[in-house]
Amino acid sequence: MTTAGSTQLTTSAGEAPPELNTLPQPDGTLVREKWGRGIEFLLSCVALSVGFGNVWRFPYTAMQNGGGAFLIPYLVVLFLVGRPLYYLEMVMGQFSSRGCIKVYDVAPLMRGVGVGQTLALLLILGYYAAVLSIAVRYFVASFGTPLPWARCEPEWGAGCVDSEFKGRVQNASFQTSAEFFFNRTVLHNYWTVDEGIGVPDWKLALCLLFCWICITLILIRGIRSSGKASYFLAIFPYLILLVLLIRTCTLEGADQGILYLMKPQWEKLLDVQVWYAAVTQCFFSLTISLGSVIVFASYNSFNNNIYRDAMIISWLDTFTSIVSGIVVFGIVGNIAHITGNRVETMQLQGPQLTFITYPDAIAKFDAAQNVFAVLFFLMFFLLGLGSNTGIVTTLVTAVRDRFPQLANWKVVTAIAIYGFGCGLVYITPVRLRCFLRWGKSPRRLKNKPWTNVLFQGGLHVLDVVDKYGVTLTTLTLVMLEIVTFCWLYGVEQIAHDIRLMLGRRTGVFWRVCWSFVTLAIIIIIWLFSFIQYRPLPVPLGMTVFGWCLYGFVMVQVIVWAVDALSKQGTEQRFVDKIKSASRPASDWGPEDSAVRLRYHADRSKRHEEYAAQSVGIGKNVVRKIVNTFCQK
Repeated sequence: MTTAGSTQLTTSAGEAPPELNTLPQPDGTLVREKWGRGIEFLLSCVALSVGFGNVWRFPYTAMQNGGGAFLIPYLVVLFLVGRPLYYLEMVMGQFSSRGCIKVYDVAPLMRGVGVGQTLALLLILGYYAAVLSIAVRYFVASFGTPLPWARCEPEWGAGCVDSEFKGRVQNASFQTSAEFFFNRTVLHNYWTVDEGIGVPDWKLALCLLFCWICITLILIRGIRSSGKASYFLAIFPYLILLVLLIRTCTLEGADQGILYLMKPQWEKLLDVQVWYAAVTQCFFSLTISLGSVIVFASYNSFNNNIYRDAMIISWLDTFTSIVSGIVVFGIVGNIAHITGNRVETMQLQGPQLTFITYPDAIAKFDAAQNVFAVLFFLMFFLLGLGSNTGIVTTLVTAVRDRFPQLANWKVVTAIAIYGFGCGLVYITPVRLRCFLRWGKSPRRLKNKPWTNVLFQGGLHVLDVVDKYGVTLTTLTLVMLEIVTFCWLYGVEQIAHDIRLMLGRRTGVFWRVCWSFVTLAIIIIIWLFSFIQYRPLPVPLGMTVFGWCLYGFVMVQVIVWAVDALSKQGTEQRFVDKIKSASRPASDWGPEDSAVRLRYHADRSKRHEEYAAQSVGIGKNVVRKIVNTFCQK
């Protein structure tokens, strides 16, 4: 067996590899399981970060915010917020070898931030798998000849037009067969007043079960199995994306769609909503501020070159988003060319873009419709599978950091059962009491403004959970994360930690971003998100439910802060308790005992030097600012 802190853990012949946190060091502490190879960490991060956020969320967010008008803010935010945060989370995870909650031993007062991020992941877990199940449903349907969404079915009525039709539809009230297939066949979305509450479609339920079986099998043996799966999950989707890119560039009218993506609208750069969309997309795209990056980095060896990995992954993520945007806008441009519409008039939502626009465009292809349908939905499934396995890995780590005696397979199975149950909610049509204004509904229902409508309530629940339970909470928690790491622990100390790990100095760009720029941008966007707040077009009860989710996640910060203060000395003043709870825990530091002793000795020496200067709070803040620009 290798010593603690080595590149990976090995065992003697015939001996089973140790599970997470089960191998003791000479001083009694536990050694964390490591990635089998450095490339497995890199590919796993690629599979985690490059997923729904790039292929699904980026194109429709760009479409909603003016194409090229969104691309410039997105790249700026990615450079000043995304990359610094990604590198910061990698540093904290690898240096401490701790998960998304235990890493807040760096300042126990803020442990609730990690708990809140974990709860946000629990909310994401349910609807990510639900969207993935719809992709599986389409993947299976793609083998049918002709494609089941290419032509109208008799029961869809006279308002349906075949998706394979290549002319312009004069009647704006008509809908394509791809839209009917998505709403009627897949989701069972009907405007009726039938009795009873909807039940999940058995085909979608089986697809959801299949997704969770795949996730469970990949993670059943921890990162040893997920690391091997990353070779396929991270690389193969790029091959499919390359094929789709080549095909898209050959479509008539694709250039107009791509030009719309690339051509900036300078007046929209002053629109705060566009910048807000850029920040939230950056978080979703890189999967930062949710703890997943910290967890993945925590399985690295202490000296792994995470600076190189962070640069590769962040640039690859940007490249993937832009390529996905080119594919999507190229297809939209082709549809606009065929139907005689303008690209900017085709405002599309998330599910509609993936499960209506793509299938509608594929149905118009002259040849190989089934091939491209299978390739697209296979790519979408693999990207989603990589993101979901990363989320589950983060949750498993959070649980097993707290209860290391639990077997990995038991935790994975429990999370899979929870995820499957939550996923059923998102694929279930439910009856809600909705207010329908005249002219807003497809037809007048019993001549009443209030009526019961059976619709795909799960998608509305998804919107509410995404906005209040994930987007707003993530934006709030990431501010507290930066305050914890960069101000309570300190950018200066982080720079020393990086030098201890990697033997390299931290550039001024990173120190300035961590100290001021990144936090300032997020605070401004956070303030405007509340100033310009608009509720979703859902019943009041669902809006209240959304704010309750936000409150429940955020109250964790207060609860765990009170818990940390209660564990301080009873004789201390309240201010002294806060200061004490804001300092790292006694066992904070590198995993290897020898390196940890060196870390504590170096940190104590510097603190003695600062204490000898006897400066006040104001001068201490000035010193931190100066050290941001001039590292010793």
